[in-house]
Amino acid sequence: MNLSVDLNADLGEGAAGEGELLALVSSANIACGFHAGDPGSMTASILAAKAAGVAVGAHPGLADRENFGRRELPVTPGEVFALVTNQVGAFQAVATSLGVRPNHVKPHGALYNMAARDPALAEAVTNAILAVDRRLLLFAPAGSALARAAAAIALRVAREVFADRNYLPDGSLVPRTRPDALLHDAEEAAERVLRMLRENVVRAVDGSDVPLEVDTICLHGDKPEAVAFAQKLRAQLSAAGVKVAALSN
Repeated sequence: MNLSVDLNADLGEGAAGEGELLALVSSANIACGFHAGDPGSMTASILAAKAAGVAVGAHPGLADRENFGRRELPVTPGEVFALVTNQVGAFQAVATSLGVRPNHVKPHGALYNMAARDPALAEAVTNAILAVDRRLLLFAPAGSALARAAAAIALRVAREVFADRNYLPDGSLVPRTRPDALLHDAEEAAERVLRMLRENVVRAVDGSDVPLEVDTICLHGDKPEAVAFAQKLRAQLSAAGVKVAALSN
């Protein structure tokens, strides 16, 4: 069993309770202004994470604020490369100016899902990160096109799972368009996470067990119950002897 795991949350997106979440997670994925946020919110989130001792990373998304970056759009690999270099580069500059070294990159929403299955988009994302700073970790699902593209250029991957999302039998996330996409019961989520860590499997919506590997666990900070959910999960992990700590790049 992994005795230590990273717990990350998407922040800088204007949701309530972000300060409380920073006391519960070890990594913060901060919106870079395309799907949410702006330079001011980026600066504030980085400074808040620095004060809390939480590692920070860029959270680049599609340029689609209207749909919060969660609607898949017809983008080319060249467009994705430009989107990611722009956002990660801007985040890097802001963080460095504040005396903070960025730790990782986690694509947001539709960009994450598209790159996880499309090798050409995955290559665009990973090459963009490489162009900015090859030391940055990439948060990606284990075995995905995104993880494979990173491995091909020796970019380090933190294998990510989701505490509050349900899974399909192929190991992908249940689409948000379905009513069973999200898991709202914190105790059930904690049991699922502990099983992921102990057995390297997750129970899919059809009842089958899907193999996976875990380095970092995501909590979505934009849910109304995000803080209470994170508190219960942290308590369960602590009770099971699991240490929550950021990954080093």
